[in-house]
Amino acid sequence: MSKQFIYFLFSILLTPNVMAVEFFYSEKHNFTVEKVVAGLENPWSIDFMPDGAILIVERPGRLRIFDNSKLSLPLKGLPRFEAKGQGGLLDIALDPDFIDNKILYLSYSGAKGSSLGTEVVSAKLIGDRLTDLKILFKALPKSRGGHHFGSRLLITKKGELFVTLGDRGDKERAQNTNDHAGSLIRINKDGTIPKDNPFVGNSSTRDEIYTYGNRNMQGIAMHPETNDIWTIEHGPQGGDELNLMKPGVNYGWPVITYGVNYVIGTKIGEGTAKAAMAQPIHYWVPSIATSSLLFYTGDKFSNWQNNAFVSSLVFGQMARLTIKNNKVISEERLLKGEFGRIREVQQGLDGFLYFITDDSDGSLYRIKPVK
Repeated sequence: MSKQFIYFLFSILLTPNVMAVEFFYSEKHNFTVEKVVAGLENPWSIDFMPDGAILIVERPGRLRIFDNSKLSLPLKGLPRFEAKGQGGLLDIALDPDFIDNKILYLSYSGAKGSSLGTEVVSAKLIGDRLTDLKILFKALPKSRGGHHFGSRLLITKKGELFVTLGDRGDKERAQNTNDHAGSLIRINKDGTIPKDNPFVGNSSTRDEIYTYGNRNMQGIAMHPETNDIWTIEHGPQGGDELNLMKPGVNYGWPVITYGVNYVIGTKIGEGTAKAAMAQPIHYWVPSIATSSLLFYTGDKFSNWQNNAFVSSLVFGQMARLTIKNNKVISEERLLKGEFGRIREVQQGLDGFLYFITDDSDGSLYRIKPVK
């Protein structure tokens, strides 16, 4: 039933942490949603270990492992950070060679005095502890306030490490290329700078910058067929964006945007388009408060192959996008706030979809198809 929500409660107890299963209709796949883990404090990101265990990051400052229906105590050895506003312990990504090297990557809001900025660290996960911590990147200059850290991580097949950043609540910084704020960062996994970064050698630009003019990118993913890098940008009041990222490109914030100022609704910048500034591939008005991006590649939802999934905080939805030739040809909204603010959607090693809800009593859920 197209874009219509119908569900019922089965009341099936699956494990001590799985409360119930709910059923949903959608255009391509009917599916169930089951709660896997409850009692999480503002979970921000998850990743899947090769043995099937799930790493869960809680923004106030915990990294835990969910395995065999049990949630571990917080792991030890985390980097130093400050949980303020939207900041804290944020994204996690496992190294592609994690089985052999045990290396993972974390982003967080690092402090210097009263100032904060996004930082990225690599570490080895040995037992219940992180060891061999190495800071790979610090967004500079640090500044006060607790807004717009960005902080999503992506490791490519080439060994590049992309880091999304926000404008830190000071929109003019996004047009200053001598400032990391409001940009997409590309470094190597060891923290060195790729020689072919677009601004390397330019004394007025930070070498790590790959794109700029971005407000607050909270999702990043590589397209499974083209290997292109796509991001989701959390807009102001309206104007959330899906962008195809190209090196050296200015994405326009705050000069151009499809959003307006909060509450008063007044115009931001010069309009919605300007020469030499990129247009989004897709945008949302009103804003859905985009929070993560995923391209589905599993075998459990055959009709969703290569579709993009965008999670939503404000409406507690997931937008499913069909993309052809770099254009969004259809959008379906899944869920309508039944589970709260969806912080991230991920694909599990089992081919199912998983999502977490950002709440002081947040949860991890699993989506399964219904034949």
